[in-house]
This record gives sequence, structure tokens and C-alpha cells, in this order.
Amino acid sequence: MTRHLLTGTELGGDEVITLLDRADALKAAPMSSRALEGRSVALIFERPSTRTRLSFEAGIFELGGQPVVLRSDDLQLSRGESVGDTARILSRHMSAIGVRTGPDALLQELAREATVPVFNMLTAGHHPCQALADLMTLREAFGSLEGLKIAYVGDGNNVARSLALVGALVGVEVAVASPEGYTLTDAPGALLTTDPAEAVAGAHAVYADVWVSMGDEETADARRDALAPYRLDDALLDLAAPGAIALHCLPAHPGEEITAKLLYGSRQRIWDQAENRRHAQKAMLELLLA
Repeated sequence: MTRHLLTGTELGGDEVITLLDRADALKAAPMSSRALEGRSVALIFERPSTRTRLSFEAGIFELGGQPVVLRSDDLQLSRGESVGDTARILSRHMSAIGVRTGPDALLQELAREATVPVFNMLTAGHHPCQALADLMTLREAFGSLEGLKIAYVGDGNNVARSLALVGALVGVEVAVASPEGYTLTDAPGALLTTDPAEAVAGAHAVYADVWVSMGDEETADARRDALAPYRLDDALLDLAAPGAIALHCLPAHPGEEITAKLLYGSRQRIWDQAENRRHAQKAMLELLLA
């Protein structure tokens, strides 16, 4: 049966832990697996990317496979070919299909029609690969996920939703603080508040994301005004648990959603997060293609 990773909730809690164990092993020995030897993986990018493209291309190479990067204008989708037909053709040539796009509907339709695994590299609704890397980073920092709390401050977006959904699979408590009009939806179990101090109380990690994402440029000024009280700085991190760390999925805008002092200082694990994308994604590909 073909397995997909569209939201992360396709996994069970035990599977997430097994995946993180495998990611740790692959980080320790990056060239130890040949799980993709003789296989090609399509990576469809309808949105610009730095970390996602680099981590998937390098990771697929380390697994012995061939990444095939496709932009929107590389595909006949741009000239009216259906998503279903695109999925059928890709399935005949590729061993898996990754998609970084806007609407979740495109990813979902590809998964319905494809006969190979489809995985979400980012959509408007979800970013499960980021959440897996975040959990890996938390476990590295604290030794275990048991009893951990993570607080997300800012726009209740795809990253916040995936943290809440995937974190719940392994018992990580997630609190999200957002201003009115930017609150998170469709994340049962998460603590939702408008008060950053309430969210970070007792948190082991405090997480920030950009205030103006791709597609939000027309409302940039309004977003900055609304989100300014949610800036991640030393004062906010001091309200969290002793030894709490700062996290950010990047790209960052120092002075907006996070201070430069935190972004580049000793109280963060942000650059570990960025590296761990590769290792967690390699473990995810092994799981989907097992």
C-alpha cells in the first residue's frame, strides 16, 4: 500500500520515535544508507526554497538516489495538463514525489492519483518535514521528548499547525500565542492564546517564524504592526523554563520576529534545526519507500 506524508498525522507516535532514532543514526553516519540506490525522486518547487531544496537534494544523494528538481514552468501543468495526468506520468518514472506549493489541494490530488509516495515539502496548511526536524532538535537538546513543552509565538500558520499536530503524536505540549486575526485553526490539543507570556510559561523551547511570508507582501505593514508584541527576545525567553532554547524555521529577519542576539547567540538551536531537516527527511524517505 502506497504511503504518503501530507500532514504528518499519517504517522503513529511510535513511528515518529522510530523515525527520529533513524535520523540520529543517519546524522552520525550520513553515507551509511543506500536506500535510494538506483531510484529517482521528483522534487516539485512551485515556491522558492533554500533549506528545503538543499536538504532534500543533499539527502537523496547521500541515500544513493537521484533528485530531479522541477519548477512550475518545467512541467506541462503550466500549459493545462491535469494534476492527475502529471501524477500518473511521474509515477511511471519516479520512486517518490515531493511537492512545495501553496494550496494543499494540489498536493492532495497528486497523492490521490499517484502510485508512488507523495510527501509535503511545504503547503499553505502544513509543513510536516519541518516539524520532524524540530522534534529531532528538541530531543538532541533535552535528551528526550517526554514532558517537553514548546511555545510558538507569532502568526498561527502552517509551521505552527504542524508543530501542534506532529508534536501531539509524541506527547509534546504545544502552546501557540497569536494576535486576534492570526490565530491557529485545525490544531486540536494545542493551547491557543493571545498572550505570549502565557504561552511560554514553562516552555522548554520558544519558536518564532517570519511575520511576512510568501504571498503576504500586500499586508506586510499591517502584519508587522499586529505581530510586533510577539517578537522573540531575551526578555520573552526568560519567562520560559530554565535552560529554554530559541527555535526558528528560517529564513529570519533579525530585529523583526527575533532579535539578532538570540538568532546568533548561545541560547538557540536554530542552525541545528536547519541541518536536521536533511537527516529527518532521509529517515522519512526510508520509511515511505520501505
